Amino acid sequence: MTKTEYMRTLAHKLRRLPKEDYDKAMEYFEEYFAEAGPEFEQQAIEDLGSPKDAANQLIIDLAAKNVQEPPKTVKRGLSAIWIGILGICAAPIALPLGFALLAVFICFLIVILAVIFCLFLAAVAVVASGIIGVFGGGILLFSTFADGLATIGLGLFALGAGVLLVYGAVNFCRWFLGKTSKSLGNISKGGKKNESNH
Repeated sequence: MTKTEYMRTLAHKLRRLPKEDYDKAMEYFEEYFAEAGPEFEQQAIEDLGSPKDAANQLIIDLAAKNVQEPPKTVKRGLSAIWIGILGICAAPIALPLGFALLAVFICFLIVILAVIFCLFLAAVAVVASGIIGVFGGGILLFSTFADGLATIGLGLFALGAGVLLVYGAVNFCRWFLGKTSKSLGNISKGGKKNESNH
């Protein structure tokens, strides 16, 4: 197998990674071969192992890294969860157990993401009602001052509550994604540990 064939196969095996992680991984392997040089190309391929093994090891390492460094953004958290799922698939644990764990995690993830989505919708609705209340109260001031003032007060209260709900939903989402990616990373690490014990 040549370096070109190796890199092509590796790229195919890593294609499901998030773009940022995929680019970094491919850059790492390109540098590895560049440092080895054309004369030691075959030795480098032997040291790395098959493209499948190298790809699986990289995915497991990425999942383990997410355990130590929880994601800081929601987007990165979703990527970390996806890497964790790939890590479970790549980990050499018993296949039925791996699929069962994956199915449970996916169901759990769908339920929690649905709850988070509902929280966001509720928060947006409360913020919108607050804005409408403030504007409506402003118009009412010209006809019924007391009612207008009360409506503005209720609108401001709803606006504040909505902003707090949005903030809480974002923080909960970040916390949940961090914990989930950490759990998936631990599972894939556990699979690797079991293999080395055998």
